[in-house]
Amino acid sequence: MAHALVWNSPSFCGKCFKIVVKAGHFMCLSPDIFELAARARTDLRMGVPILLKGPESYLACAAETLTSPRFDVLKALGDAALVITHRRAQTLKAHVYDGDISRIILPDEAQVRLVQSIADPADDLNSPMKGPFRSQRGGDTAPHRAALLMCKAARLLPAALLVPLAGHPVPDDLTELPVAELLDALEQTSGLSPVVSARLPMSASEAGRLHVFRPADGSEEHYAVEIGTPDRSAPVLSRLHSACFTGDVLGSLKCDCGPQLHGALAQMGAEGAGILLYLNQEGRGIGLANKMRAYSLQDQGFDTVEANHRLGFEDDERNFRLGADILLQMGVSSVRLLTNNPAKVAMMESCGVTVAERVPLKVGQTPQNAGYLATKAAKSGHLL
Repeated sequence: MAHALVWNSPSFCGKCFKIVVKAGHFMCLSPDIFELAARARTDLRMGVPILLKGPESYLACAAETLTSPRFDVLKALGDAALVITHRRAQTLKAHVYDGDISRIILPDEAQVRLVQSIADPADDLNSPMKGPFRSQRGGDTAPHRAALLMCKAARLLPAALLVPLAGHPVPDDLTELPVAELLDALEQTSGLSPVVSARLPMSASEAGRLHVFRPADGSEEHYAVEIGTPDRSAPVLSRLHSACFTGDVLGSLKCDCGPQLHGALAQMGAEGAGILLYLNQEGRGIGLANKMRAYSLQDQGFDTVEANHRLGFEDDERNFRLGADILLQMGVSSVRLLTNNPAKVAMMESCGVTVAERVPLKVGQTPQNAGYLATKAAKSGHLL
């Protein structure tokens, strides 16, 4: 059936095109909240402000990518506040009046360098006295929480500069996001769609197949490596493996990720069947750049959890529901899970995947990662 553009009908939306699919049914071409969020992630990574609309609307810019010219313009619009997580605020000895965030009031003479030194702990030990800081309290903090979540989703440092609009005109080409809808969308796990699968002979098994899954929110794709033809009527030997460029590709001795990846595939190959999910959640979900920042902090004497906290992140920012979704789409509802992490077992169970057995995967211990593994056991509950 040919599609017809509707230009002058009473049902035509003035802000977007609508295409007649069937009589009385229309499809809007404007982006929905998930698509707007994907666009906003890119804007923040490039240093472009986004517009957060609510009872009080704000311009928001990621601290990490903020430039001096844009900072000067934003500061001239009104009282700018830098929002950081309570983890980062604890390091800076800033007051946390809003539970899990702190809104720091910037002094009139503040320059962009101050903003970025608050956001980035790289020089904390060289300049330990950045404050004292004054923090905002009271009022609506939803836009500030939304901005922080967007920075995390963009794999940037979790710190954002917000300026209330207070009636000021703004460019009409900025990405606009309703705060309430955005927060609701950010709480949801994006749906995954299978893109393609193809045979992939590997050293672990010639009977290999790679499946690619694409999230609807435009974020990184995730992969399922299927060995043989697992019997879906019985628990399938499976592993949720988070991407680790340094360990999986470069053979880093600072972690046990590479040996775990290859050990899991080898065990599946030996048994003749299994599924390894390769989830693009580098650095426990904070991204490679922030992971390298954490490594730099570890070189200063902090352990892996302390380094994450100083950056403003939680111990683990990953979303294991993605793995459960892929398994269920592949017809797998019961697994023998290769893991040392009880949190993965609990998450699989909560998402409808039965863990019939936890299969230990104790490989890759080196003198260089002994402290890292000890911290995972002591602070993250790994069974090592």
